[in-house]
Amino acid sequence: MYIYKYLDHKFIAASSGVLLLMHFSMNTFQQQTKIPKEFIYPKEDQIQAEEELTEPVIDLGGFFIGNNSVATQQHVAMLVKAACLNHGFFQVINHGVDSQLINMAHSHVNSFFKLPLGVKLKARKERGNLWGYSSAHAERFCSKLPWKETLSFNFHENNNQSGIVVDFFESAYGKEFEEMGLVFERYCKAMKRVGLVIMEILGMSLGVEKSYYKEFFRDTSSIMRCNYYPTCQDPDLALGTAPHSDPNSLTILHQDQVGGLEVFVDSKWKSVRPRPDALVINIGDTFTALSNGIYKSCVHRAIVNRQHERISLAFFLSPKEDKVIIPPQHLISRNQPRMYPDFTWFDFLNFTQNHYRADHATLQNFTLSFLSSKPIDIAKNKT
Repeated sequence: MYIYKYLDHKFIAASSGVLLLMHFSMNTFQQQTKIPKEFIYPKEDQIQAEEELTEPVIDLGGFFIGNNSVATQQHVAMLVKAACLNHGFFQVINHGVDSQLINMAHSHVNSFFKLPLGVKLKARKERGNLWGYSSAHAERFCSKLPWKETLSFNFHENNNQSGIVVDFFESAYGKEFEEMGLVFERYCKAMKRVGLVIMEILGMSLGVEKSYYKEFFRDTSSIMRCNYYPTCQDPDLALGTAPHSDPNSLTILHQDQVGGLEVFVDSKWKSVRPRPDALVINIGDTFTALSNGIYKSCVHRAIVNRQHERISLAFFLSPKEDKVIIPPQHLISRNQPRMYPDFTWFDFLNFTQNHYRADHATLQNFTLSFLSSKPIDIAKNKT
Protein backbone atom coordinates (compact mmCIF):
# COMPACT_ATOMS: atom_id res chain seq x y z
CA MET A 1 0.00 0.00 0.00
CA TYR A 2 1.31 3.43 -0.90
CA ILE A 3 0.52 7.00 -0.10
CA TYR A 4 1.89 10.00 -1.89
CA LYS A 5 3.98 12.87 -0.71
CA TYR A 6 3.70 16.21 -2.43
CA LEU A 7 7.04 17.85 -3.20
CA ASP A 8 7.87 20.48 -5.81
CA HIS A 9 4.55 19.93 -7.59
CA LYS A 10 5.13 16.17 -7.91
CA PHE A 11 3.71 13.18 -6.10
CA ILE A 12 6.34 10.81 -4.75
CA ALA A 13 5.32 7.31 -3.66
CA ALA A 14 6.31 6.40 -0.12
CA SER A 15 5.77 3.39 2.08
CA SER A 16 2.56 3.61 4.09
CA GLY A 17 4.71 3.10 7.18
CA VAL A 18 6.02 6.64 6.81
CA LEU A 19 2.74 8.26 7.79
CA LEU A 20 -0.32 6.39 8.96
CA LEU A 21 -2.89 9.13 8.46
CA MET A 22 -5.06 7.46 5.87
CA HIS A 23 -7.92 6.69 8.25
CA PHE A 24 -7.81 8.86 11.35
CA SER A 25 -10.22 10.96 13.34
CA MET A 26 -9.56 14.68 13.65
CA ASN A 27 -10.66 14.31 17.29
CA THR A 28 -7.39 12.48 17.92
CA PHE A 29 -5.37 15.53 16.98
CA GLN A 30 -7.66 17.99 18.73
CA GLN A 31 -6.89 16.23 22.00
CA GLN A 32 -3.14 16.60 21.61
CA THR A 33 -1.30 19.59 23.03
CA LYS A 34 0.74 20.07 19.86
CA ILE A 35 -0.24 19.97 16.23
CA PRO A 36 1.49 17.17 14.27
CA LYS A 37 4.15 18.51 11.92
CA GLU A 38 2.19 17.23 8.91
CA PHE A 39 -0.42 19.96 9.55
CA ILE A 40 2.03 22.86 9.94
CA TYR A 41 2.23 25.43 7.14
CA PRO A 42 5.14 27.74 6.32
CA LYS A 43 5.03 31.26 7.71
CA GLU A 44 4.41 32.85 4.30
CA ASP A 45 1.07 31.00 4.10
CA GLN A 46 0.11 32.17 7.59
CA ILE A 47 0.23 35.94 7.10
CA GLN A 48 -2.95 37.17 8.77
CA ALA A 49 -5.68 39.18 7.11
CA GLU A 50 -5.96 42.66 8.60
CA GLU A 51 -8.99 43.94 6.74
CA GLU A 52 -12.26 42.77 5.20
CA LEU A 53 -12.81 42.34 1.51
CA THR A 54 -15.26 44.86 0.13
CA GLU A 55 -16.88 42.67 -2.48
CA PRO A 56 -20.07 43.43 -4.41
CA VAL A 57 -23.32 41.84 -3.24
CA ILE A 58 -25.41 41.07 -6.31
CA ASP A 59 -29.22 40.94 -6.13
CA LEU A 60 -30.42 38.11 -8.38
CA GLY A 61 -34.11 38.52 -7.59
CA GLY A 62 -35.09 39.92 -10.94
CA PHE A 63 -33.29 37.17 -12.86
CA PHE A 64 -35.45 34.48 -11.28
CA ILE A 65 -38.82 36.20 -11.74
CA GLY A 66 -37.94 37.73 -15.10
CA ASN A 67 -38.71 41.37 -14.38
CA ASN A 68 -35.23 42.87 -14.71
CA SER A 69 -35.00 45.87 -16.98
CA VAL A 70 -32.15 46.09 -19.48
CA ALA A 71 -30.59 48.83 -17.36
CA THR A 72 -30.71 46.61 -14.25
CA GLN A 73 -29.15 43.69 -16.12
CA GLN A 74 -26.37 45.91 -17.41
CA HIS A 75 -25.73 47.25 -13.91
CA VAL A 76 -25.45 43.73 -12.49
CA ALA A 77 -23.17 42.68 -15.35
CA MET A 78 -20.97 45.71 -14.69
CA LEU A 79 -20.61 44.83 -11.00
CA VAL A 80 -19.76 41.23 -11.81
CA LYS A 81 -17.25 42.27 -14.46
CA ALA A 82 -15.44 44.62 -12.07
CA ALA A 83 -15.16 41.85 -9.47
CA CYS A 84 -13.99 39.22 -11.96
CA LEU A 85 -11.35 41.49 -13.47
CA ASN A 86 -10.01 42.23 -9.99
CA HIS A 87 -10.23 39.08 -7.87
CA GLY A 88 -12.94 36.77 -9.21
CA PHE A 89 -15.15 36.89 -6.12
CA PHE A 90 -18.62 38.23 -5.24
CA GLN A 91 -21.73 37.29 -3.26
CA VAL A 92 -25.35 36.95 -4.38
CA ILE A 93 -28.62 37.47 -2.52
CA ASN A 94 -32.23 36.75 -3.53
CA HIS A 95 -30.79 33.71 -5.27
CA GLY A 96 -33.98 31.66 -5.18
CA VAL A 97 -32.66 28.93 -2.86
CA ASP A 98 -35.02 28.17 0.01
CA SER A 99 -33.38 29.13 3.32
CA GLN A 100 -35.02 26.09 4.92
CA LEU A 101 -33.26 23.84 2.40
CA ILE A 102 -29.92 25.48 3.21
CA ASN A 103 -30.54 25.02 6.94
CA MET A 104 -31.47 21.37 6.41
CA ALA A 105 -28.27 20.79 4.44
CA HIS A 106 -26.17 22.34 7.20
CA SER A 107 -27.97 20.26 9.81
CA HIS A 108 -27.28 17.03 7.93
CA VAL A 109 -23.63 17.95 7.43
CA ASN A 110 -23.23 18.67 11.11
CA SER A 111 -24.83 15.33 11.98
CA PHE A 112 -22.70 13.44 9.48
CA PHE A 113 -19.37 14.70 10.78
CA LYS A 114 -20.40 13.86 14.33
CA LEU A 115 -20.77 10.19 13.37
CA PRO A 116 -18.20 7.63 14.58
CA LEU A 117 -15.17 7.36 12.32
CA GLY A 118 -16.03 3.79 11.42
CA VAL A 119 -19.36 4.90 9.96
CA LYS A 120 -17.89 7.80 7.98
CA LEU A 121 -15.23 5.49 6.55
CA LYS A 122 -17.84 3.28 4.89
CA ALA A 123 -17.36 5.59 1.91
CA ARG A 124 -13.74 6.50 2.49
CA LYS A 125 -12.12 8.35 -0.35
CA GLU A 126 -9.29 6.42 -1.97
CA ARG A 127 -6.51 7.98 -3.97
CA GLY A 128 -7.67 8.67 -7.52
CA ASN A 129 -11.34 8.70 -6.51
CA LEU A 130 -13.22 12.00 -6.32
CA TRP A 131 -16.05 10.76 -4.14
CA GLY A 132 -16.30 9.86 -0.50
CA TYR A 133 -15.16 10.82 2.99
CA SER A 134 -11.67 12.14 3.65
CA SER A 135 -9.72 13.20 6.73
CA ALA A 136 -7.40 16.07 5.76
CA HIS A 137 -6.85 14.66 2.24
CA ALA A 138 -4.39 12.25 3.85
CA GLU A 139 -5.11 9.72 1.10
CA ARG A 140 -3.26 12.08 -1.25
CA PHE A 141 -0.74 14.12 0.73
CA CYS A 142 1.78 13.74 3.54
CA SER A 143 2.54 17.36 4.37
CA LYS A 144 0.71 20.68 4.71
CA LEU A 145 -2.47 18.77 5.46
CA PRO A 146 -5.65 20.83 5.78
CA TRP A 147 -7.27 20.92 9.23
CA LYS A 148 -10.62 19.57 8.03
CA GLU A 149 -12.77 16.63 7.06
CA THR A 150 -14.69 16.46 3.79
CA LEU A 151 -17.47 14.50 2.14
CA SER A 152 -17.61 14.75 -1.66
CA PHE A 153 -20.05 13.35 -4.22
CA ASN A 154 -21.00 13.76 -7.86
CA PHE A 155 -24.03 15.50 -9.29
CA HIS A 156 -25.36 15.55 -12.83
CA GLU A 157 -28.71 15.54 -14.62
CA ASN A 158 -27.57 14.21 -17.98
CA ASN A 159 -30.10 12.29 -20.07
CA ASN A 160 -32.82 13.21 -17.59
CA GLN A 161 -31.19 11.01 -14.96
CA SER A 162 -31.83 11.87 -11.35
CA GLY A 163 -31.26 10.35 -7.97
CA ILE A 164 -27.48 10.09 -8.28
CA VAL A 165 -26.95 11.77 -4.90
CA VAL A 166 -29.54 9.61 -3.16
CA ASP A 167 -27.91 6.53 -4.71
CA PHE A 168 -24.51 7.61 -3.35
CA PHE A 169 -25.75 7.95 0.22
CA GLU A 170 -27.84 4.77 0.18
CA SER A 171 -25.15 2.61 -1.42
CA ALA A 172 -22.41 3.98 0.83
CA TYR A 173 -24.19 4.35 4.14
CA GLY A 174 -27.46 2.48 3.95
CA LYS A 175 -31.19 3.12 3.58
CA GLU A 176 -31.25 5.20 6.79
CA PHE A 177 -29.30 7.92 4.93
CA GLU A 178 -31.97 8.29 2.24
CA GLU A 179 -33.27 11.55 3.72
CA MET A 180 -29.77 13.05 3.71
CA GLY A 181 -29.41 12.04 0.08
CA LEU A 182 -32.75 13.58 -0.84
CA VAL A 183 -31.85 16.87 0.85
CA PHE A 184 -28.56 17.10 -1.00
CA GLU A 185 -30.17 16.06 -4.28
CA ARG A 186 -32.47 19.08 -3.92
CA TYR A 187 -29.58 21.27 -2.78
CA CYS A 188 -27.45 20.37 -5.81
CA LYS A 189 -30.32 21.05 -8.20
CA ALA A 190 -30.81 24.45 -6.59
CA MET A 191 -27.08 25.21 -6.85
CA LYS A 192 -27.02 24.27 -10.51
CA ARG A 193 -29.99 26.56 -11.16
CA VAL A 194 -28.11 29.43 -9.50
CA GLY A 195 -24.97 28.52 -11.43
CA LEU A 196 -26.74 28.76 -14.79
CA VAL A 197 -28.06 32.22 -13.90
CA ILE A 198 -24.54 33.29 -12.94
CA MET A 199 -23.26 31.92 -16.26
CA GLU A 200 -25.84 34.02 -18.08
CA ILE A 201 -24.64 37.12 -16.23
CA LEU A 202 -20.99 36.25 -16.92
CA GLY A 203 -21.80 36.01 -20.63
CA MET A 204 -23.48 39.42 -20.54
CA SER A 205 -20.54 40.90 -18.65
CA LEU A 206 -18.07 39.65 -21.25
CA GLY A 207 -20.18 40.89 -24.14
CA VAL A 208 -20.77 37.45 -25.67
CA GLU A 209 -24.05 35.84 -26.58
CA LYS A 210 -26.23 35.96 -23.45
CA SER A 211 -26.93 32.23 -23.45
CA TYR A 212 -23.45 31.06 -24.53
CA TYR A 213 -22.06 29.95 -21.18
CA LYS A 214 -25.46 28.97 -19.85
CA GLU A 215 -25.88 26.46 -22.67
CA PHE A 216 -22.26 25.30 -22.31
CA PHE A 217 -23.03 24.23 -18.73
CA ARG A 218 -26.54 22.92 -19.35
CA ASP A 219 -25.13 19.39 -19.09
CA THR A 220 -22.64 19.24 -16.26
CA SER A 221 -20.67 16.83 -14.15
CA SER A 222 -20.39 18.83 -10.96
CA ILE A 223 -18.96 18.10 -7.53
CA MET A 224 -20.57 18.74 -4.16
CA ARG A 225 -18.26 18.96 -1.16
CA CYS A 226 -19.22 19.31 2.49
CA ASN A 227 -16.42 20.77 4.62
CA TYR A 228 -16.03 20.44 8.38
CA TYR A 229 -13.31 22.47 10.14
CA PRO A 230 -12.81 21.33 13.76
CA THR A 231 -11.49 23.65 16.45
CA CYS A 232 -7.72 23.86 16.45
CA GLN A 233 -5.45 24.23 19.48
CA ASP A 234 -2.91 26.33 17.53
CA PRO A 235 -4.56 28.08 14.56
CA ASP A 236 -1.42 30.13 13.93
CA LEU A 237 0.27 27.00 12.57
CA ALA A 238 -2.51 25.22 10.69
CA LEU A 239 -4.91 26.07 7.86
CA GLY A 240 -8.33 24.70 7.06
CA THR A 241 -7.61 25.00 3.35
CA ALA A 242 -4.30 26.04 1.79
CA PRO A 243 -4.08 29.03 -0.59
CA HIS A 244 -5.32 27.98 -4.00
CA SER A 245 -7.70 28.72 -6.82
CA ASP A 246 -10.39 26.17 -7.68
CA PRO A 247 -9.75 24.09 -10.83
CA ASN A 248 -13.45 23.94 -11.76
CA SER A 249 -15.44 26.67 -13.50
CA LEU A 250 -17.55 28.23 -10.78
CA THR A 251 -17.79 27.62 -7.04
CA ILE A 252 -21.02 28.34 -5.16
CA LEU A 253 -20.44 28.29 -1.42
CA HIS A 254 -22.63 28.72 1.60
CA GLN A 255 -20.71 29.18 4.84
CA ASP A 256 -22.00 29.24 8.38
CA GLN A 257 -21.62 32.31 10.56
CA VAL A 258 -18.27 31.38 12.14
CA GLY A 259 -16.15 32.93 9.40
CA GLY A 260 -12.82 31.77 8.05
CA LEU A 261 -12.90 32.34 4.30
CA GLU A 262 -10.21 34.73 3.03
CA VAL A 263 -9.40 36.04 -0.46
CA PHE A 264 -6.01 37.16 -1.77
CA VAL A 265 -6.34 40.50 -3.51
CA ASP A 266 -4.06 43.50 -3.95
CA SER A 267 -1.15 41.40 -2.64
CA LYS A 268 -2.78 40.80 0.74
CA TRP A 269 -5.24 38.50 2.44
CA LYS A 270 -8.69 39.91 3.16
CA SER A 271 -11.40 38.22 5.22
CA VAL A 272 -14.93 37.61 4.00
CA ARG A 273 -17.68 38.37 6.50
CA PRO A 274 -20.37 35.64 6.36
CA ARG A 275 -23.86 36.65 5.25
CA PRO A 276 -26.59 34.15 6.16
CA ASP A 277 -28.73 35.25 3.22
CA ALA A 278 -25.94 35.14 0.63
CA LEU A 279 -24.15 32.60 -1.52
CA VAL A 280 -20.45 33.11 -2.13
CA ILE A 281 -19.42 32.94 -5.78
CA ASN A 282 -15.88 32.59 -7.05
CA ILE A 283 -14.42 32.08 -10.49
CA GLY A 284 -12.41 28.89 -11.05
CA ASP A 285 -9.51 28.14 -13.38
CA THR A 286 -11.63 26.49 -16.05
CA PHE A 287 -13.75 29.60 -16.46
CA THR A 288 -10.59 31.68 -16.61
CA ALA A 289 -9.69 29.60 -19.67
CA LEU A 290 -13.24 29.97 -21.04
CA SER A 291 -12.88 33.74 -20.76
CA ASN A 292 -9.49 33.54 -22.51
CA GLY A 293 -7.72 34.74 -19.40
CA ILE A 294 -9.79 37.91 -19.03
CA TYR A 295 -11.42 36.93 -15.74
CA LYS A 296 -9.32 36.01 -12.71
CA SER A 297 -9.61 32.77 -10.84
CA CYS A 298 -10.11 33.59 -7.18
CA VAL A 299 -7.18 32.75 -4.89
CA HIS A 300 -8.54 31.93 -1.44
CA ARG A 301 -7.94 29.95 1.75
CA ALA A 302 -9.77 28.94 4.93
CA ILE A 303 -8.44 29.60 8.41
CA VAL A 304 -9.37 27.79 11.62
CA ASN A 305 -9.82 28.91 15.23
CA ARG A 306 -9.70 27.66 18.82
CA GLN A 307 -13.27 28.33 19.88
CA HIS A 308 -15.62 27.34 17.07
CA GLU A 309 -15.91 24.55 14.55
CA ARG A 310 -17.01 25.64 11.08
CA ILE A 311 -19.05 24.16 8.23
CA SER A 312 -19.26 25.17 4.59
CA LEU A 313 -21.06 23.70 1.59
CA ALA A 314 -19.24 24.01 -1.74
CA PHE A 315 -20.85 23.23 -5.10
CA PHE A 316 -18.27 23.08 -7.90
CA LEU A 317 -19.99 23.73 -11.22
CA SER A 318 -18.03 21.94 -13.95
CA PRO A 319 -18.62 21.03 -17.59
CA LYS A 320 -19.00 17.47 -18.81
CA GLU A 321 -15.69 15.63 -18.70
CA ASP A 322 -15.37 15.45 -22.50
CA LYS A 323 -16.35 19.07 -23.16
CA VAL A 324 -13.57 21.00 -24.88
CA ILE A 325 -12.68 24.25 -23.14
CA ILE A 326 -12.63 26.89 -25.87
CA PRO A 327 -13.37 30.60 -25.32
CA PRO A 328 -15.90 32.33 -27.56
CA GLN A 329 -14.36 33.72 -30.73
CA HIS A 330 -15.53 37.17 -29.62
CA LEU A 331 -12.90 37.09 -26.84
CA ILE A 332 -10.00 36.27 -29.17
CA SER A 333 -8.27 39.08 -31.02
CA ARG A 334 -4.86 40.39 -32.02
CA ASN A 335 -4.67 42.22 -28.70
CA GLN A 336 -6.06 39.22 -26.80
CA PRO A 337 -4.70 36.06 -28.48
CA ARG A 338 -5.47 32.56 -27.25
CA MET A 339 -4.07 32.18 -23.73
CA TYR A 340 -4.60 28.46 -23.29
CA PRO A 341 -4.74 25.39 -25.56
CA ASP A 342 -7.86 23.36 -26.21
CA PHE A 343 -8.34 20.87 -23.38
CA THR A 344 -11.15 18.96 -21.75
CA TRP A 345 -12.34 19.13 -18.15
CA PHE A 346 -11.17 15.51 -17.84
CA ASP A 347 -7.63 16.55 -18.85
CA PHE A 348 -7.53 19.27 -16.21
CA LEU A 349 -9.21 17.19 -13.51
CA ASN A 350 -6.75 14.34 -14.07
CA PHE A 351 -3.85 16.78 -13.74
CA THR A 352 -5.06 18.17 -10.42
CA GLN A 353 -5.99 14.78 -8.98
CA ASN A 354 -2.93 12.79 -9.99
CA HIS A 355 -0.05 15.13 -10.81
CA TYR A 356 -0.40 18.50 -9.13
CA ARG A 357 -1.63 19.95 -5.85
CA ALA A 358 -3.89 22.90 -6.58
CA ASP A 359 -2.36 26.28 -5.74
CA HIS A 360 -2.42 29.81 -7.18
CA ALA A 361 -0.69 28.74 -10.43
CA THR A 362 -2.47 25.50 -11.30
CA LEU A 363 -3.79 26.60 -14.69
CA GLN A 364 -0.45 28.02 -15.81
CA ASN A 365 1.43 24.87 -14.83
CA PHE A 366 -1.21 22.64 -16.37
CA THR A 367 -0.83 24.55 -19.64
CA LEU A 368 2.95 24.07 -19.63
CA SER A 369 2.58 20.38 -18.82
CA PHE A 370 -0.21 19.84 -21.35
CA LEU A 371 1.67 21.52 -24.18
CA SER A 372 4.90 19.70 -23.45
CA SER A 373 3.25 16.28 -23.40
CA LYS A 374 0.80 16.95 -26.22
CA PRO A 375 2.14 19.56 -28.63
CA ILE A 376 -0.62 21.78 -29.95
CA ASP A 377 -0.32 24.61 -32.41
CA ILE A 378 -2.49 27.24 -30.75
CA ALA A 379 -1.28 29.92 -33.14
CA LYS A 380 -3.96 28.86 -35.62
CA ASN A 381 -6.58 29.89 -33.08
CA LYS A 382 -5.32 33.45 -32.92
CA THR A 383 -7.01 36.15 -34.93
